[in-house]
Amino acid sequence: MDSVWKLKNQRMSPKMELKLAKSLISQLNHSMPTEMQHTIAGSASLEGTSLHTGQKVTLTIKPAEADHGFKFRRVDLPDQPFIDADVSKVQTVERATTLAEGSVKVHTVEHIISALTGMGVDNALIEMDANEPPIGDGSSAPYVELIKSVGLQEQDKPAKVWEIREPIHFDNKRGSLITIVPDKGFRVSVTNVGPDGRFTQYFSSEVTPEIYEKEIAPARTFVYYEDVKPLLDKGLIKGGSIENAVVIRGEEIMSKEPMRFSNEFARHKALDLIGDLMLGGKRITGHVICVSPGHGPNTEMAKILQTEYTRMRSMVPPLKIPEGEAVLDINDVSKILPHRYPFLMVDRVVDFEGDSKCTGIKNVTMNEPYFPGHFPDHPIMPGVLQVEAMAQVASILMLRKPENQGKIGYFMSADNVKWRRPVLPGDTLFIEAEILKIRRNIGFASCRCLVNGEVVSSGDLKFALLDN
Repeated sequence: MDSVWKLKNQRMSPKMELKLAKSLISQLNHSMPTEMQHTIAGSASLEGTSLHTGQKVTLTIKPAEADHGFKFRRVDLPDQPFIDADVSKVQTVERATTLAEGSVKVHTVEHIISALTGMGVDNALIEMDANEPPIGDGSSAPYVELIKSVGLQEQDKPAKVWEIREPIHFDNKRGSLITIVPDKGFRVSVTNVGPDGRFTQYFSSEVTPEIYEKEIAPARTFVYYEDVKPLLDKGLIKGGSIENAVVIRGEEIMSKEPMRFSNEFARHKALDLIGDLMLGGKRITGHVICVSPGHGPNTEMAKILQTEYTRMRSMVPPLKIPEGEAVLDINDVSKILPHRYPFLMVDRVVDFEGDSKCTGIKNVTMNEPYFPGHFPDHPIMPGVLQVEAMAQVASILMLRKPENQGKIGYFMSADNVKWRRPVLPGDTLFIEAEILKIRRNIGFASCRCLVNGEVVSSGDLKFALLDN
């Protein structure tokens, strides 16, 4: 930066300016390297007994190409079918997370996915010769050691990390709460509350490979003694023992070894949470705060994350324009509507269905004049302007008729108006209007606004057409 200081009061030629700009960009890129995706550097296997089915199983993790994500493969079945580690495949969440593709199932996937995620792996193929991974000692430490035995391989595509910028909340109304708030890193804060408040514990930490390996991976799964028989009656925990789980009987801890941490149960809940949330398909930066988490609430939050990410990233859906119907561009719209900047709320009309229905588009950009005041640092399109956009599209249906040209539409009433979610800069607003009836110069219309196929506002409008 010394060169900038020396040259700041000197006149530079365009060639010098270009050279300096390239130098600064190079320095910036060097100081802020792009994080790349990683897979494992080789294949590694782990043998053992599964927790719930009690079967002997061999699990092998293998490298996978960039953007592959995590996939399971049942090599013990004909055709060796694959199952994506995706929340859409979640079948059951009782004491573990089970994925299914048709009749093919994989049980208790959270520990291996948690280990891969916690250690910075983005892509891997997980092969098993049974339907459930080995439980090991009840923690994800054996999987961490498996990953470390082969190491990581950097790939040629940038890592995909979703930065949470608005709070996301889930409440199952039965005591489990999960909230994700913005944070520059990935952090989890977990409060575990046992029956009757027993062994209430708290754990909070940023999650990095180093921290995950030392502070989260060693935490073992646990069960309350009074739950053991009901679980056995359901055909679960057939491979369970005090060697691979901590059993809590009253205030007594039953395990092969002493507690590894004073808050080991809360840490294991964090371990499960990391694995379950990754089923949403994207790493995140954000602070995950939860009370009494479990596989059910965890996977519900993963679904919410997946839905929100899809909504955020989805492009404008393709539209099929009916044959014989011309699209009205901004010039055509301006010939019909008297509105002008900054109050013209329709950029074009893309669809007509006879004389009673049409669909308009409003491209919402950060340059809208109302965003600086509504609201600073949190721009939202005012709801009343969405209603105005509906009225303008409805007016087009009536004003495009020869007998109404040159008239102006005046609001008379707006009923049953509802706003369902904010409209933000970058959204494309599809405005649908249907004229229900016309009495002389009075029109009644049903309208709604959509973003990415989701209704964001709606209402029933009444307006009058009067001479200019």
